[in-house]
Amino acid sequence: MSSGTETSTIHDPLKFWKFVVLPTIKPSDLFSLFLKSTVTLCFLASIPLFLFFAFSHTHSHFCPKYHNKLDDHYQNPPISTNISHILFGIGASAKSWNERRHYSELWWKPNVTRGFVWLDETPKTPWPTTSPPYKISANTSHFKYSCWYGSRSAIRIARIVKESFELGMENVRWFVMGDDDTLFFTENLVSVLGKYDHEEMYYIGGNSESVEQDVIHSYDMAYGGGGFAISYPLAAELVRVLDACIDRYEGFYGSDQKVQGCLTEIGVPLTKQLGFHQFDIRGDPYGLLAAHPLAPLVSFHHLDSVEPLFPNLTRIDSLRKLMSAYEANPGRTLQRSYCYDLRRNWTVSVSWGYTVQLYPSFVTIKKLDAALLTFKSWRTWREEPFTFDTRPVSPDPCERPIVYFLDRVEKNSEGETLSTYKRYQDKSKKECERVHYGNAVDVESFKAPRRQCCQIISGAENAVLQLHIRPCNRFESSMPLHN
Repeated sequence: MSSGTETSTIHDPLKFWKFVVLPTIKPSDLFSLFLKSTVTLCFLASIPLFLFFAFSHTHSHFCPKYHNKLDDHYQNPPISTNISHILFGIGASAKSWNERRHYSELWWKPNVTRGFVWLDETPKTPWPTTSPPYKISANTSHFKYSCWYGSRSAIRIARIVKESFELGMENVRWFVMGDDDTLFFTENLVSVLGKYDHEEMYYIGGNSESVEQDVIHSYDMAYGGGGFAISYPLAAELVRVLDACIDRYEGFYGSDQKVQGCLTEIGVPLTKQLGFHQFDIRGDPYGLLAAHPLAPLVSFHHLDSVEPLFPNLTRIDSLRKLMSAYEANPGRTLQRSYCYDLRRNWTVSVSWGYTVQLYPSFVTIKKLDAALLTFKSWRTWREEPFTFDTRPVSPDPCERPIVYFLDRVEKNSEGETLSTYKRYQDKSKKECERVHYGNAVDVESFKAPRRQCCQIISGAENAVLQLHIRPCNRFESSMPLHN
């Protein structure tokens, strides 16, 4: 029996499970069970689908901004920042405007640039048609101000960004603040601001050149005279807290310091951008401009406190001459290139649109990058310290460069922009009498088409040395590798 049973089990292994699981299932019960199982499976499969639609609806309900932004991006491609997206706010006084308006009129373009000069009172004389339009600032007599060496006008000027925002002008991406003696280079300003997302919170500007100023005020502040930019979203937040914040910082000296204090509370730091020039210097700005950083020229300030940019010209005429080069090529203005003449052992430094320096010796680029100390600090009139590298002007005339200033800018027959520089002779300074220096002195002018790398393409025929400032080749170095 035992062996027979085992044989039966081997031939029909499912017999036992048939008895346990389906002992007496009728055909009608089997159909009912199948129907119930199908409904259950369909219900379970519908749960993820339900959750997907539920959460998708919730996301679009609570986050329409990002949905719409994505849709707009494809339906209406974003427009690059241009001058119409900037609203300028110029702090000024009705009494001093006629003396300083020439600076604003150099860069302001009616029906192109947008903004206002904000005055303390209605002007007594007819407003010039060449000046930006003006508005009168609101009364600020109820605000606190306790800086004993400052002026209450700081409150009024600090509120320009708020009053500009509250005008409700359309299509504004950036609010740019400046003074009545600020000179903006607007094409370069547009280029700089175009690098940043105007839909984010940005506070952009530059420090003072004089360390003593940064120590007194702040290293993290955009100095207002050099100009600073605030994006629309940040301006919207600043407007909400500014008035109360101004009272909290009643002891701060200037408007820019008050604005920076408020922005610190919001939690937005300064984005430092080279090219905004506060010009906290005294004397001759030549050394600073001849060693301009590798960044677009955005602004000048304190132009009444420095000597004219070009010798034998007034301040305004000097700026007009620089503007002639700037209008020919905004992004190239004051950008540097270096040339080496190995045969004569000459070094040439070009600050395009402004000056050329010829050294009758080999000078490293590291040394050339440091600004000649033709100027002094703002507060103490000292030769240090500054926020950039400097080097003294040598008392030995044989170690000083021969200096050439921009004469004119024109187009040549090939359509290139050709800038010509003529030698400047300072009669008050002694010249080097060495033979090798004399050969260099024979060069009366330079001609330089604008590009990027510098190459001497001719000798000094007819006392003119020609330079080719061209695109740099791959792996090319400005320094000659075999010297």
